[in-house]
Amino acid sequence: MKEITDIIKAYQKATKEGKKTALATVIKVEGSSYRRPGARMLITDDGQLTGAISGGCLEGDALRKALSAIVQQENKLITYDTTDEDDARFGVQLGCNGIVHILFEPIIEADALNPMAILTALQSKRESAVLVTLFSLRDKQQLGTGMLFRNKPVYSKISKSIHDEAVNDIREVSENKTTAFKSYEVNSQQIDAFIEFIHPPISLIIVGAGNDAQPLAEMAYLLGWEVTVVDGRPTHATPQRFANATKILISKPQSVLAQIQIDEQTAFVLMTHNYNYDLELLKYLLDTNAPYIGTLGPKKKLLRMLDELDLATPANETRVHGPIGLDIGAETAEEIAISILAEIKSVFTGASAMFLKEKKKPIHVYEPK
Repeated sequence: MKEITDIIKAYQKATKEGKKTALATVIKVEGSSYRRPGARMLITDDGQLTGAISGGCLEGDALRKALSAIVQQENKLITYDTTDEDDARFGVQLGCNGIVHILFEPIIEADALNPMAILTALQSKRESAVLVTLFSLRDKQQLGTGMLFRNKPVYSKISKSIHDEAVNDIREVSENKTTAFKSYEVNSQQIDAFIEFIHPPISLIIVGAGNDAQPLAEMAYLLGWEVTVVDGRPTHATPQRFANATKILISKPQSVLAQIQIDEQTAFVLMTHNYNYDLELLKYLLDTNAPYIGTLGPKKKLLRMLDELDLATPANETRVHGPIGLDIGAETAEEIAISILAEIKSVFTGASAMFLKEKKKPIHVYEPK
């Protein structure tokens, strides 16, 4: 989601400056690739790039393709094949043993349903959504970004002839919370659909505004997460100390949850170094559906807290991540922040947090822990 946010900001800036733009989207990958379907990059007519569609190997050629799309004012689908000698000859070295299909869409401001309008609508609400991009590997006509779906179509330019069938597939993707590829027939031509499920950004609630919370808040911001800092001390929870926090709350434990929206992408980290504050807030948190709760400190501290709350059950011991973080040998506040963020990310993606060199399946295939 951070990439989309950065792209929207860059587009708004480019529009004010009178620049023309195009959106590049990775819509399909065969084999291995640095970026997966859904990776996006905005290109301006003066060569500014925001986002990424590869590790840097495609961006140069993608700039040329985007400028062509802007000049011709038509969508273009470009396929980069690492096994193709011509691609290698022209300097397109994927280095990933894969085939990458990238859609280039010039942004036409007069079109109320242009891709940037749809992405802006996606970002406007903190809700999961589905984006649909229509393309064809066999035909020159590329329909492009076609629908934003939240319980029902919000923005849509999908043909009426396939609308109902597509919506059924989109609802299935929304319910399963997973991305899918489908094919439809329009005017005797096969149209492919990249149906992409998108979560809102992780909402990180850092309970504690000590010095060790500052690098955690800053790193989470760099990841594009929404950061809320909570503390009972007005001297610590300040905009000067947490300049990039979305929200700062000075609150007693019993009043915290009334000021926070908890959804499927919310993570709480208890690190006030005030045992009684953490204890009281943990009591309230265990009554919520918060998908991630972590506590700083040793395991015996968590067990003591649960015992004092008369909530020392195997389910609660499993639910609360204490001590919080992955075992990376962290010592400093910055290293501990990396450990915490890595664990939270792995929990929300369902990744194993194992060494990638020991993984038998492709990197981006996650299995239940």
